[in-house]
Amino acid sequence: MFTLVVGGAASGKSGYAEELLLSSPCPPRFYLATMEPLDEGCRARIARHRRMRAGKGFETVERFTNLAGLRLAARGSVLLECLGNLAANELYSPAGAGDRALEALVAGVEALLAQSDTLIVVSNEVFTGGSSYKGNTGAYLSLLACANRALARRADRVCEIVCGLPVYYKGGPA
Repeated sequence: MFTLVVGGAASGKSGYAEELLLSSPCPPRFYLATMEPLDEGCRARIARHRRMRAGKGFETVERFTNLAGLRLAARGSVLLECLGNLAANELYSPAGAGDRALEALVAGVEALLAQSDTLIVVSNEVFTGGSSYKGNTGAYLSLLACANRALARRADRVCEIVCGLPVYYKGGPA
């Protein structure tokens, strides 16, 4: 079962995705973290997220680029948190795929699907904040929008978290 969970900042999408993973009957439960610890702000956010996950029984795997190259220790359930971070890493990191970032994201998710019984991907809803952006922000948002569309086509279920509530566009709650 492949579920794509999208939502705006602080919408509750991560908490909802964690609940879905915890309800999955397929252990082990892998939490695939994609935020690179680039600065003190990132490190503080990572530490806060680790505290929030403590005691939930997740096996945390950190992967910042090249998701297709990841081999999980066992077949089980996977929560990819989050596609937005992974997209930025693939687009801008020296270790990333650069102009082949979309292909890397889709291939990475396909590789996870081949290794899991349940896959939940968390992503950011884009373009609700406007359409005029400075610098290369537009390229990042376009990449994420294309990745969201490609994954939504592939997913069994697609839901958006709005004000903490899941709204299903494809499939439905389990």
